[in-house]
Amino acid sequence: MNTPRFVEREVPAPAAQALQQAGIAPLLARLLAARGVQDAAELDDQLAQLLPPSGPTGLKGLPEAARLLADTLQAGGRIVIVADYDCDGATACAVMLRGLRLLGAAPGQLGYVVPDRAVHGYGLTPTIVDLAMQQAPALLLTVDNGIASSAGVAHAQALGLKVLVTDHHLPAIEQGQVVLPAADAIVNPNQPGCPFPSKSLAGVGVAFYVLMGLRAELRARQALPAPEPRLDTLLDLVALGTVADVVKLDANNRRLVAQGLKRMRAGRAQPGVMALFTAAKRDAAKAQGFDLGFALGPRINAAGRLADMTLGITCLTTDDAEQALALATQLDAINRERRDIESGMRDAAEARLDDLVDQLAGALPPAVALFDPDFHEGVVGIVASRIKDRVHRPTFVFARGADGRLKGSGRSIPGFHLRDALDLVSKREPGLLAKFGGHAMAAGATLEDDSVQRFDAALRQVAAEWLDESTLTRTLRHDGALPPEAASADTARLLDSQVWGQGFEPPVFCDRFQLVSQRLVGEKHLKLRLRQGRELRDAIWFGHTEELPPEVTLAYRLSLDEWQGQQRVQFVIEAAEA
Repeated sequence: MNTPRFVEREVPAPAAQALQQAGIAPLLARLLAARGVQDAAELDDQLAQLLPPSGPTGLKGLPEAARLLADTLQAGGRIVIVADYDCDGATACAVMLRGLRLLGAAPGQLGYVVPDRAVHGYGLTPTIVDLAMQQAPALLLTVDNGIASSAGVAHAQALGLKVLVTDHHLPAIEQGQVVLPAADAIVNPNQPGCPFPSKSLAGVGVAFYVLMGLRAELRARQALPAPEPRLDTLLDLVALGTVADVVKLDANNRRLVAQGLKRMRAGRAQPGVMALFTAAKRDAAKAQGFDLGFALGPRINAAGRLADMTLGITCLTTDDAEQALALATQLDAINRERRDIESGMRDAAEARLDDLVDQLAGALPPAVALFDPDFHEGVVGIVASRIKDRVHRPTFVFARGADGRLKGSGRSIPGFHLRDALDLVSKREPGLLAKFGGHAMAAGATLEDDSVQRFDAALRQVAAEWLDESTLTRTLRHDGALPPEAASADTARLLDSQVWGQGFEPPVFCDRFQLVSQRLVGEKHLKLRLRQGRELRDAIWFGHTEELPPEVTLAYRLSLDEWQGQQRVQFVIEAAEA
């Protein structure tokens, strides 16, 4: 459904030439230039090249945050971290716990709480503040949440607590005005007036930068432990959370991820990260961003979706390798359960979608909202993403929450800012949304009124106004033809050594092929033998079962397939065009 339109990426010739002159292989230079890289200096992933935390382009609020943390540490006050229940929140919490210990936090001086998705909802709510009060904090420190938690911050301060908000989400907007919580300090690159150039830091990236600011403050106070702590030991966690949260991999994020991957490949990651590789049957020595996004991240996320994110945080903070492996194995089992639930929900959602298309005489609406009484609240975001990928429409999936309300998670497409769309829906349909939040490509909403049909109609209306035929047609951007001599293991290894991800997509090539053979493997994957000139190529199309014509244009990724210790080049098909 919704066959993509193939569009070849433009390659700025001056940038490609400059990269080649700097010693970068011609094919890689072309790929990098097409993704906006203009200078080889952008590819320097050394720690010294990270954007500075302070100074004229530093993070707004970081000096105040560093002083607040340093004062609390030196006074012996207890710091309770308020985390989020996804992988970004879990890794941010783990980074803070490990980092504050490195910087001198005494045993028993740190604690954390994680909201239960079904019971507490998202963020620093008054209920979570009350839960945190059981640990007698002097300071509440949010990670990956809090920027829209005005009520929770006010409640904490009324109880005599200091509050430090570290977040990366967009602030709340009320009556057209940005509203910030009255926290004692806020560090968020997306708050108004913050000059920090990278607005794409994940929550774990913000946490890491706050620790850098704290270290500088403690250094100025001559209060650092000796020897001076190395915060780069935390970068495997920063890399995992950054990739798992699907933030844009700008140059700064790529450096953070590259440094984390190097630690993993060298076997110097946290015991929990290494255990997750083992549980996922992945080789840490060959760690890639793909492993973090599709193997490790989902296992951490599964805890927050179906169980308790304390499992994930404990896995990432323990120094006991045996305990880490036991927890990673438990997370793996929860993730398998999540996949089973997701599969059933996706089948039900696709059936409802097919019914909807039939009602509309074969046409797809400009936006989709789906609900079923049997849907699981913890998996609605994944299913929304799957449906969005299938139909290329902004998609919301709702489930009945533990509090009885309908809670939905949405995913969007380029050109449709989902949080802004929800804001417009709330204005046009007063009393429909109890609350909402998020950003351009992902958002959540709780319905005050149970009417999914009313929400669906309102969202469709906004989509009809904002989207046109071109934006409603999925575009697959590719890198043109792969030179025949480049279809090699060396090229595959070269490409695998780079950091690819959101906003810096892995290379997809496009060529015309003749089919020599095609057959199903595992009942749901198409195994292909292709001819290109005199060359024969092996290929696979995961999750595709329909036969292809004798001659076809294919978009594909170059991959190394390992079988019984042997490596061979394989094309992984992304899409086809007759």
